[in-house]
Amino acid sequence: MIRPALTFKLSVLLACIGVLASGATGYYAYHANRTMLVNEAEHSLLTSTELLGQRFAASIDDVAADALVLATMPSSASVAQTDDGFGASPGRERLAQVYSSFMVHHPEYLQIRLITRQHYGLELIRFDRDRDGLVRVDGRKLQEKGQFAYVFDTLAFTPGRIYTSPISVNHEYGTHAAEGKPTLRIGTPVADFNGSVVGVVVIDIDLAGMLKRLQSDLPSDYQIYLANEWGDFLVHPDASKTFGFDRGRRVLMQDSFSMTKPLFEQTQTQSEVLGNGLAHPRQAAGQVLAFVRRPFGGSEGNRFIVLGLAKPLDDVLSGAHLLGNQIIRMVLIFSGLSVLLAILFARALTKPLHLLAYAATHLFAEHAMHTLPLKRTDEIGVLARCFDRLRREIKAQMDALHAKQRELVHLATHDALTGLPNRMLFMQKLESAIEEAARRDEGLAVLFVDLDRFKQINDQFGHSVGDKVLAAVALRLKQVLCAGDVIARLGGDEFIVLIEGPRVAEAAPGIASRIMDALNETLLIEGHSMTVGASIGISQFPDDSGTAEELLLNADAAMYAAKSGGRCAYLRYQDVLDARRREQAGFARARAGEGATEGREAEPTA
Repeated sequence: MIRPALTFKLSVLLACIGVLASGATGYYAYHANRTMLVNEAEHSLLTSTELLGQRFAASIDDVAADALVLATMPSSASVAQTDDGFGASPGRERLAQVYSSFMVHHPEYLQIRLITRQHYGLELIRFDRDRDGLVRVDGRKLQEKGQFAYVFDTLAFTPGRIYTSPISVNHEYGTHAAEGKPTLRIGTPVADFNGSVVGVVVIDIDLAGMLKRLQSDLPSDYQIYLANEWGDFLVHPDASKTFGFDRGRRVLMQDSFSMTKPLFEQTQTQSEVLGNGLAHPRQAAGQVLAFVRRPFGGSEGNRFIVLGLAKPLDDVLSGAHLLGNQIIRMVLIFSGLSVLLAILFARALTKPLHLLAYAATHLFAEHAMHTLPLKRTDEIGVLARCFDRLRREIKAQMDALHAKQRELVHLATHDALTGLPNRMLFMQKLESAIEEAARRDEGLAVLFVDLDRFKQINDQFGHSVGDKVLAAVALRLKQVLCAGDVIARLGGDEFIVLIEGPRVAEAAPGIASRIMDALNETLLIEGHSMTVGASIGISQFPDDSGTAEELLLNADAAMYAAKSGGRCAYLRYQDVLDARRREQAGFARARAGEGATEGREAEPTA
């Protein structure tokens, strides 16, 4: 029997799953609602920001149109060309009335001026806005403005073009109410009948007043941000952060809101960037934000502004808080239902589990498999059949694993290309053979076989042909040698042969000769005829050494001696030692003869 503790644990688990599912669903609904509200607020803000930017650009275009109207009036050219600024002429007075009318109908205009090219850019007509109304500046109070960019740059334009100045704080002397205000200047050339530029018309715009008029229909909780093309704040809810460049401390929009950096770097005419208090909590600071880059003033000067609107995140999410309270109530109700259903389901599920538990603990016992309810058609029957299939699959996998282990053992001790034993297995067999030969007082021989022309074949025909040559060489070595001999591949084109037997000293040279004859026969690989050839070194136990490593080294040395004396030859290590002894003895006799000759030459005559 299954203990009641399992039912309790399963009930707790299922209840937790139900509670977590209810909580996750409620949280997702609450989070999705918050995201939806923020997205809607972003879309609304972006629409309002685009509309405000369009209205701003349109207002600048209207000012430019007014400037063109004033510049193209016939009296403008005659006054700019003939008037010296002192005294009153009928043409200048009529033109002044027009300027005054424009100032009355456009409260955002701070100044309208007609400036002549002559007299260092002298003002001929000038209207300023004061606290009490319009002020006309005339006589000696008119100033020379030729040193300002909005004058000399506009004079260089062709008629009909519009100059748009950077947005800055007006610090010109005697500007009345315009002094200290953020100002944008629009200028256009005044041309005579011959098309020559004789003056300019300049309109100073109160930027703050224009924006205040443009945003008058926006909701009261919207906050506005405005920056010039360099990122300096021109409008900010915190007035201390505006026009920092005018006070020696720049406050940039891209530093305050890093998501706006692309707006100042890219060159498209318009782009947008969004941010909110959910996705960018540090940057948005509890606000929903929308920014738009808006060019103005046509293509002259590549002027643009970055305009942004913000709305408090709490106002946007006020509806989400009400929904959150309802979601909490629903989560509590569904959590209680989940607990009740978990208890009932756990009791129904644990009743038939003892059979499956017994089968699971006796997975490889045949009698346990016979007790499984394999004929049931419900989930318990499916689980029982799964147990049976699991047992069969595990057994098959274990058999495959054992076969794989045997294959890996073979790969670890054999050469993958030729199937011959590798160096590690050969050394083990050689050490065992040395022990057996020492016990029987017999000898053995090690033949070191190095192919002579394999490098040329490999370089000429490629590695694929070279691999097939090595496989063919291994096959010929097997055909030449006896079944009891051990053949191994050390690597590259080097093979090693172990020969055992009572008369191995006499048999080794003959075997080496047969190997060379076999390898000198022509090979046909992929249509290419080639001859490999080999040089062989022979070392013997116990004459040359008593250890496996030294026997291999001695055979290697004999092979190199054979290869040095001419390829396709074999040489015993004892022959190498005899040659060295003869060479050393001849060298000693030569030295002794030289000493005797020197002694006779040194002997005095009688």
